[in-house]
This record gives sequence, structure tokens and C-alpha cells, in this order.
Amino acid sequence: MLALPYLFEFWAFEHQLPPQGDWRTWVIMGGRGAGKTRAGAEWVRSMVEGSRPMDMGRARRVALVGETLDQTREVMVFGESGILACSPPDRRPEWQATRKRLVWPNGAVAQVFSAHDPESLRGPQFDAAWVDELAKWKKAEEAWDMLQFGLRLGDCPRQCVTTTPKNVPILKAILGNSTTVVTRAPTEANRAYLAASFLEEVRARYAGTRLGRQELDGVLLEDAEGALWTSAMLEGLRLEEAGELDRIVVAVDPPVTGHKGSDECGIVVVGANCQGNPADWRAVVIKDATVSAATPAAWARVAIAMVEEYGADRLVAEVNQGGDMVESVIRQIDPLVPYRSVRAAKGKIARAEPVAALYEQGRVRHLRGLGGLEDQLCRMTTRGYEGKGSPDRVDALVWALHELMIEPAAKWRRPRVRGL
Repeated sequence: MLALPYLFEFWAFEHQLPPQGDWRTWVIMGGRGAGKTRAGAEWVRSMVEGSRPMDMGRARRVALVGETLDQTREVMVFGESGILACSPPDRRPEWQATRKRLVWPNGAVAQVFSAHDPESLRGPQFDAAWVDELAKWKKAEEAWDMLQFGLRLGDCPRQCVTTTPKNVPILKAILGNSTTVVTRAPTEANRAYLAASFLEEVRARYAGTRLGRQELDGVLLEDAEGALWTSAMLEGLRLEEAGELDRIVVAVDPPVTGHKGSDECGIVVVGANCQGNPADWRAVVIKDATVSAATPAAWARVAIAMVEEYGADRLVAEVNQGGDMVESVIRQIDPLVPYRSVRAAKGKIARAEPVAALYEQGRVRHLRGLGGLEDQLCRMTTRGYEGKGSPDRVDALVWALHELMIEPAAKWRRPRVRGL
């Protein structure tokens, strides 16, 4: 019974347990408070401890690397979920402050390092390493490289990386390595051990935002090089309420077919205040109602439901792929829906660039809950779309903003020719 609190395999969540197989790097990527530190500390224990207190484990020389020495010591060693707190009395290592290391009863040693000082990793050698919050290290690549050169003892040296994801090159490089395995978890996965007030506060403030997806859901959000939209731009354009709007449009980018392997059907609801000079017009992206693997009748019902729910003035649909069939399907559901078909005469990027310019001017804002759309926006570059499949959500957004702001503004500015 006394040993039960220290049997982590009994209490752990799935994302906190090491994956099976032949791997070199295990990345635990999760939201704030998802239990990453506890998982890293317990992994170190599993590597250095044997069956009995004096028995040797798989590892004898361990590197503990955090952003700074203070953070490594206070979080990884002395923290509430750190190594000392997780260790049973008969296996608890001794902290030797002057030498910056932990020493276990069986002779295993863990040395503490700062990522701010990559050169301190030059010389020592290890058979295991625990790396914490790699994505926020300022000298991440240099420190990581020095650690790899030192991870050379034993038959199969391994390392555990615990981090909240950020779009940094070193993390993406590690995730792309064939010897890397990954487990993921949102903050909610560890809710039993988190204060209810904390969860309530962060949900209220960050739910439905890209920052929330990164910091709470543990999702790696990537901005493609040369992207027309960036995460920082979109976060700066966040609104809590849409306010009064003069017009609302539902735009649809239908897939070529409607089966399991087809693209998504992009469906986006956008409203705008279109009073006065077009330079003063403002738009708000209200909802992303995109559906996957839907039949034509299914996506048409969703689109019409959005028209009814938001009192939209018009349903706009691209017909390059479906032609007259698109309108026919929509009319079968609702013969009286205000509808306009649009046809792409330019490429996706040429259509998207004037819309991106509206964002740069701060004239388009986003409500919460648009994560899928925002992911696609951040992969639209001047060279093309750098995500998987087709950017159907972006296409629908572009058509909506052309309908609401770009085309009306062009007509408004067009000089009138007086009769002779």
C-alpha cells in the first residue's frame, strides 16, 4: 500500500506513458498543465531505477536541460511534479547543489544544464536526457546539437522532450525525424489535478483562439514562409462580438465530389458594415461551418441553414467545378434562397491577395472558433497553398469578402460616364 502512490503506470494518463517500439526521442507535446512535467520526471525514474533501490536501471548518466539553471532546478528537480516529489523515500536521489546534480542510491547521476549555455553540454556524456520546454529556448538549436553529441553512452541512448508547442524550426525538425515518437494532450486531459477556477478562466479567455489551440490544446500551429496571413496578425484582429452589420453573406466552395475521399466543402459566414466611403467598410468573419465528406444535398442543407440562422442577404457559391449542378442542388433544398453563382477567372493566390490586404489594413476581424479556417490562412503563401488538400475554407472566405467588400467598392469607385 505504501508503494501505490509511486506506481506511476497505475495512475498515469495514456499520453504520459512511453510509447512502445524502437525510438530515440519521445516528444510529449501538450497544453499548459497537461501533466508533461510529471511524465518527464517519471520517465527519468523509469530509466535510472532498478527493481530494488540499489539495483541499476537502464541509464546511469542523465542530462536535465531546461531554459535556465533556475528553471531546471525549480521545475524539473524541486517542482511539485519534479523528480524529488515523484520519488519514493528509499529511491529518492540526493541533490548536490555545488555540483548541480542528483545522485541516486544506486549510483545513477543526473546533471542539470541551462539551454542558455550550450557550451556547458560540450564534454559530458549521457545515456539519457530529459529536455523541458524546448520550444521557448532562445538558443535552442545550439543547445540541442550539443546535447546530441553528448548522448552517446549505452546501447540505445534516449531522450524525452516535454514542451508546449510553438512554431520554431528545431521542434519541427525533431518531429520530422524518423526516430521520433510523439504523444499529445490538451490541458483538459489533466483537469482532475487542476484548479477549477484556472480552467474556467483560461477557457473564457482563450477558447476558440489560435493562442488557445497552442497553449491549451497543445496543437503545433505553423505559419508557412511567406504566408499572406500570420498567427500574430489573426490574434490581433480578434473580436468578442460581431456588432451591427449591414450585410451578411454565406459563401460556399463546393467539392468536386461528395464521398469519403473528397475535399471539404468550405462554408463561411461573413458580415460587413458597408456605410459611407468603401475605405471605411469593415467585415467580421462570424462562423466556419465547413463540412467534410458530405454529399451535395448535405452541404447544401448546411449552407441554407446558415443563411436562415444568421439572416444572410445572399448565398454565394463557386461553380467552377459543379456548374449548374450547384445551383440545382441548392434550389432543391430551398427554391427561394437568394443565390449568386461565382466563377474563378484568376488563380487562388490572385483572388486571395486583395483579401489579405484588407486584413493588413485591419478591416477584417474574426470571432472565436475559427481554428480550421485560420490554420489554412496561415498556409496560404505567395507561392501557393502549402497545406494538405485544397484550402476550401479560405476559398469560401475569399468569395464572401469579394461579394461584401471588394466588388462593391470597385463599382462605387468606377467613374460614371455622362451622356453626350
